[in-house]
Amino acid sequence: MTANPRALTRRITTMRMTHAHRISGFVEELLGTALPIGIRTWDGARVGPDDGPTVVLRSRRALRWLLYSPGELGLARAYVSGDLDVEGDLTEGFRRMWALGRARGGGVRIGAGELGRAVALATRLGAVGPPPRPPVEEARLRGRLHSVRRDSSAIAHHYDLGNAFYQLLLDESMAYSSGYWTSDEPDYRLEHAQWDKLELICRKLDLRPGMRLLDVGCGWGSLLVHAAKHHGVRAVGVTLSAEQAQHVRARVSALDLDDRVEVRRQDYRELRDEPFDAVASVEMGEHVGEENYPTYAATLLRMLRPGGRLLLQQMSRGAVAPGGGAFIERYIAPDMTMRPLSRTVQHLERAGFEVRDVHALREHYVHTVRAWADTLERHWDDAVALIGERAARVWRLYLVGGALAFEENRMGVDQFLAVRPDADGRSGFPLARQW
Repeated sequence: MTANPRALTRRITTMRMTHAHRISGFVEELLGTALPIGIRTWDGARVGPDDGPTVVLRSRRALRWLLYSPGELGLARAYVSGDLDVEGDLTEGFRRMWALGRARGGGVRIGAGELGRAVALATRLGAVGPPPRPPVEEARLRGRLHSVRRDSSAIAHHYDLGNAFYQLLLDESMAYSSGYWTSDEPDYRLEHAQWDKLELICRKLDLRPGMRLLDVGCGWGSLLVHAAKHHGVRAVGVTLSAEQAQHVRARVSALDLDDRVEVRRQDYRELRDEPFDAVASVEMGEHVGEENYPTYAATLLRMLRPGGRLLLQQMSRGAVAPGGGAFIERYIAPDMTMRPLSRTVQHLERAGFEVRDVHALREHYVHTVRAWADTLERHWDDAVALIGERAARVWRLYLVGGALAFEENRMGVDQFLAVRPDADGRSGFPLARQW
């Protein structure tokens, strides 16, 4: 009996196909186009373009992560666990894949047919098995969404990673928010941009000696210290993070500012103070949730005397993935909600504020996050020693992806300057800007 030459050729070709060829063929079928990055599998085979980064599947378990959690979450779990890695420029890898997603109108939609073919492929590659246990770095919150107790747990998940790690990552001011980059000179660095941001906030609030400032979500105290030291105010900061409160108290004491700066571990809903002359809240509004935002805005208004100014710095996002996506929501900032700029303005106006200025800082965050990412890479071994390799890999993904999100206008950040008008509607603002 004579063998069919075409069938024999197909059989030989199939036998020679590597794991990398099979996986890339399946992915390219899903994408409808060639892969913009390379793939190398645990058997050493590689396919794809040579002029860019390569995704390395170190074990069959990398496929199992994707099988049980297709898409962003499965990729993140595989990367954090170390079963998947990237050789070359991780930023360029993200940029190429997101460009492909935009060209396809938002990405790949996996239906029952595609999932069935994925299972069949995983079976042929020996990758089928029980679902891997998610990395312990994922948040596991309990209780009612945005209750005081759950919000405290969400903040602790991200901000109580350890002051030593944040001291490694951030500049000396410990400002964990977008800087304000006013120069492109080579010797102008992150610490200068953070100083300029803090000074910009103080000028917008028109802070003067003797005024009382409230910082809602004060972080590690960068604004509290700057305003007290350089503008002579008496400042109160509130945070839910035990690590942050401990750091601020030690820093205030070391600078001999105990008589001018107070920090509390307190929820914004528990504020009962007399009204302040000025209120700031820097990148904290993302954590309060959409349903609670009216309460948050009303609290900021209640904490201001008539004629007092509010400076709100906040990240924004469109209607798609207001929480930032599966990776951000599981690993970085659980329960976070980002909203379009227009909705924030609406919330502030409904609370009783007059919005006087909106200042877009999106490009400034690109520079800020990349400065943090560069610091992480320069001090990678130190970061691993402080928080462990998997947590360090979480932060690498977070910073690389975050910088690109701002660069490509999928996220923004803005400063809102508002005032609580007095009973006669007066704002107290001069006719011309003074900052």
